[in-house]
Amino acid sequence: MFRRIRAYVIKEIHQITHDISALLVCVVLPLFLLFLYGYGVSLDMNHLRLGIVMEDTSPKAQVLVKSFTDSPYFDVQIARDRSHVTEELIRGHLRGFIVIPSYFSQFTDRSATRAPIQVIADGSEPNTANFVQNYVQGAFQNYLIQEHISDNLEGLSLVQIQQRVWYNEQLESRYFLLSGSLAIIMTLIGTLLTALVVSREWERGTMESMFATAIKIPELVLAKLIPYFFLGMVSMGICVLVSTTVFGLPFRGSLWALFLVSSVFLFCALGLGLMISTLSKNQVVAYQISIVAGFLPSYILSGFLFEISSMPVWIQGLTHIIPARYFVQCLESLFLVGDVPELLWKNVFPMLLIGLVFFGITSRRTVKRLD
Repeated sequence: MFRRIRAYVIKEIHQITHDISALLVCVVLPLFLLFLYGYGVSLDMNHLRLGIVMEDTSPKAQVLVKSFTDSPYFDVQIARDRSHVTEELIRGHLRGFIVIPSYFSQFTDRSATRAPIQVIADGSEPNTANFVQNYVQGAFQNYLIQEHISDNLEGLSLVQIQQRVWYNEQLESRYFLLSGSLAIIMTLIGTLLTALVVSREWERGTMESMFATAIKIPELVLAKLIPYFFLGMVSMGICVLVSTTVFGLPFRGSLWALFLVSSVFLFCALGLGLMISTLSKNQVVAYQISIVAGFLPSYILSGFLFEISSMPVWIQGLTHIIPARYFVQCLESLFLVGDVPELLWKNVFPMLLIGLVFFGITSRRTVKRLD
């Protein structure tokens, strides 16, 4: 058995070295996707286009405006009349505007029922509108604290709240996006590596030659997995190296834990690709099924971009059969937190079970006959 597997592994290695498409999928595609996620995708909102209507030009109002113009989160446009900024908001040139009313300088009591400023946001983009309101509220609270300090602490509360964030202290969305994107990238790569290559062999008729040998079906499936497993691990290593060196992604776990969870997940992805190629036996169909069955569910239902707990209950149940759901949690923990054995084992076993299911289906559906 081992001699047969070894012979077929060597055959696959020779085929990979003469197949440029496998090298493109292994090296070029992950780097392209990684740079796309690293530079093109961000949940941070910087340089919000904001208008400020100054109906009050007192020194206090000037200090408040200064706190917005000095902030890296806002690109401020100052006006004296709200009609001008309203037109800019309707045209989409502004995401919101602040009205500093004429009575602002008389506002001294924080518990007053009348609002000291008015914030109007463009609700056509709800996430951006929430950013506008939250950022303005934070800037205004900082302004109030500075005003109390400048007034010799008069009216300043004796209890001060200091926020402390663990694991992602800078609140950089790029960090958890990059760590999670590795799961999406490896899903696509692992599925395509085996789905396209094996379906190509079905089209060319080389699978018929292998069926004429003494190799058994489980041995054939295993021989297909081994070389592409190492190729996928090389791709994973390249992605981790680029993420930590180019994008500054922190890595706080151990390499052994990363190797373990990556190996189990790649076993799932390669098994899915083999199953797809066995069922389709056509490159075009295999590619389409790989995108629909591999990439899209991993992108949407893994918790990479959308919080699973906010999904409907039946959708949350569906996420349990998506291997990327478990891999995303492992990667975010290893990169941003460190080794958490309870969390890692809780996610490794479901991935291993799903991979065994894919392997079993492939072995059962692959038969040594041409009908």
